[in-house]
Amino acid sequence: MSIAQNLQHITEQLPAGIKLVAVSKFHPVERIMEAYDAGQRIFGENRAQELAAKAPQMPTDIEWHFIGHLQKNKVRMIMPWVSTIQSIDSTQLLQLVDKEAARIDRHVDVLLQLHVAKEQTKSGFAVDEILEAAENGAFNNLSNVTITGVMAMATFTDDMDQVASEFELVHNTFRTLREKYFASNPAFKEISMGMSDDWPVAVKHGATLVRIGTDIFGQREY
Repeated sequence: MSIAQNLQHITEQLPAGIKLVAVSKFHPVERIMEAYDAGQRIFGENRAQELAAKAPQMPTDIEWHFIGHLQKNKVRMIMPWVSTIQSIDSTQLLQLVDKEAARIDRHVDVLLQLHVAKEQTKSGFAVDEILEAAENGAFNNLSNVTITGVMAMATFTDDMDQVASEFELVHNTFRTLREKYFASNPAFKEISMGMSDDWPVAVKHGATLVRIGTDIFGQREY
């Protein structure tokens, strides 16, 4: 099927209100443009250099989401282009993003990345760390950043019961954060979780954003 047909197939399955992030990493601008022409407007990249190279070549109404591990020395590179950084995995990175956004008079949305998977290679706050940081006011007093929710990746496994339990932990942590620390922030409403292999499970457990690449674009072009 074409990219447009793949997109239609996925969007017809997504419940109303669930936003699709088309994960375009490793795919050329020509293929991203096919998705754009089919109506897709939110794209996800996980390498700073790649996002900074692609974004100037694409229409300006695209919402670029940075979804990979963000090194502090790459924040300035993506700041002119990115609308949402989904992978805030430390309070230091959050402060730097706020500072860099203010430096160029931009505003960006961010998601706090939770680490719930069994793989130690994945980034993010542990649940107790994020609650402690919130209790200590680490997510307050930001001038050019709005925290709009949380992001997570499940363990890479065929065991969907394990995936479901991890997604449920994310949802429960999101609710605790919203009720205790973000009650006055109506923008705190997003849960980004679920990819090509597990997005239906993620949606069942409260996902509002799903990140799908392979099922749209096919295998990556390295």
